[in-house]
Formats: sequence, C-alpha cells, structure tokens
Amino acid sequence: MKRALAILGTGSDVGKSLITAGLCRLVHRAGIRVAPFKGQNMSLNSFVTPEGGEMGRAQVLQAQACGLLPHVDMNPILLKPEADAKSQVIVHGKAWRSQEAREYFDRKSVLFGFVRESFDRLSKQYEVMMIEGAGSAAEMNLRDRDIVNWPVVKMADAAVILVADIDRGGVFAQVIGTMDLLAHEERRRVIGVIVNKFRGDLTLFQDGVKILEDRTGVPVLGVVPYLRNVELDQEDSVDIGRCRLTSFGHETVNVAVILLPHMSNFTDFNALVAEPDVVLRYVSHRTICGVRM
Repeated sequence: MKRALAILGTGSDVGKSLITAGLCRLVHRAGIRVAPFKGQNMSLNSFVTPEGGEMGRAQVLQAQACGLLPHVDMNPILLKPEADAKSQVIVHGKAWRSQEAREYFDRKSVLFGFVRESFDRLSKQYEVMMIEGAGSAAEMNLRDRDIVNWPVVKMADAAVILVADIDRGGVFAQVIGTMDLLAHEERRRVIGVIVNKFRGDLTLFQDGVKILEDRTGVPVLGVVPYLRNVELDQEDSVDIGRCRLTSFGHETVNVAVILLPHMSNFTDFNALVAEPDVVLRYVSHRTICGVRM
C-alpha cells in the first residue's frame, strides 16, 4: 500500500522545504524508498537536471536527502515570474508558455493533469511520497484554483503535518487560525503541528505547546530550533532583502550586486556570501554605508 505525507504551512517562508527535506532523510535512513513531490513551485532560481529539465531547487535538496538524482516529476510545474502578474510556465522541465496569472488559473484542469501524471509515475516507484505544499494551507481566495495543496493531498490520500514559524510572531494565530479555516475533511487529515524557528529556552514554551494542542486537538510533534548559517539555495527573494541590510566595512572584501527589477539564479552569489572575509550586498544606490562604490 502506498503512503503519502504532506507538509503544509501556515504561510510562506515558514520552513516547509527544509522540514520536508529533513523528513525525507529520516525516512530514507530507515531504509524506506521515499521521493519528494511539489506539484507547483514558483522561483527564479531553478536547477537543471541531468536530463536537461528545469525544476525548483528545494526539490533538488529533498531528492538528495532521499539519496536520489533530481527528476522533473518531483516538481512538474515551475513558475518563473516575468512581471508582477505574468510568469513563464515550465512543465515537466520544459518551457510551456508565458501566461498572465488569470489565464494560468483558468487552465486548472489542464495543469492539474500534468501534476497527476508526474505523481502517478513517481508513486509507482516509491513506497512513500513526501509532498510539500505552497504558501498557506488556508488560502481562502485561491481554493477553487489550488493545484498544489489540498487537491494533491486528496489525490494522494495523504496525512498532513502543519508547519508554523514562531520567529515571525503570532504562532497561536497562525496555527489555530489555519485549523479553523480548514474544512472538516481537511482538518481530519492533520496529524500534527511542527513549530519551526524557535529561539531561546524551550521550557518557556511548554505552556504554549499545551495551548496549541488543547485548541486544535492535534499534537505538537516538535519544536524545531532556529538554524543559523544554513547554506542552502534560496527559492525566493527573501534573502535578497536580508543581504540589503548587511554593512560594508574597510577591512572586508565588499561586493555590491546591482539590484535589478527581476533577477534569476542569484544563488550563484552564495559562494561569495559563504566567505568569512566577504560582505555581499544588493544595492540600488552608488553610496552605501559610507563606502563609495
């Protein structure tokens, strides 16, 4: 019997990708054949597979955690933004077409067909499918257009783990609010919650764990500490914003990257960021922090 576990989030950037990769690794180490899956990803930082197809970098990391070579079936649809409401659509690793957001959503049945094809192929080869969701599990305005969260969960008959980010604050509202907005059938699938990015003394959050469990009726499976200096490829521009806050100095090698309106594969600069004597910053002005550029 095939098994599937879906890792959904209370929002974007809560750590779904890394949690999914960690669970992939745990299952792989247990000697179980496991593969990652994300029906639709959105990122300008793509990866080229050995066969020459494009896919999201998070599923590449997850494939490595499973001891597998990455394959486009692990991420059948990749959206590469070209403008605020337009993206290039990559299907099964190849450019399919460029579409406005509304036109893309209107093609739900066709697009979900691509998702189903890839899932069916993978699920025949592996004992466990580790599914990553996108954004929030409770995007009310996108329910009728969703092809990555609950439709995939239902298709795979998957159990669900909900991931929340305590570092951004409001973890109780995140978890309890998300659970409250789910349909009964969806809530029934949630087997537990993971509180991610915790800093400080864990004993101070024991009452918080009890509150979450009492209010949601599902167990808190773990409280994951905030992991610093995790040098993994980013999928979105959140880290660009963080790099804009770094300060140049007179005793470091200062590297300024021109912040263009649209950038792809900016992860190429990660090798420089990893150097201890290098400061890299995305800039839009010639004079930054007193250092003339």
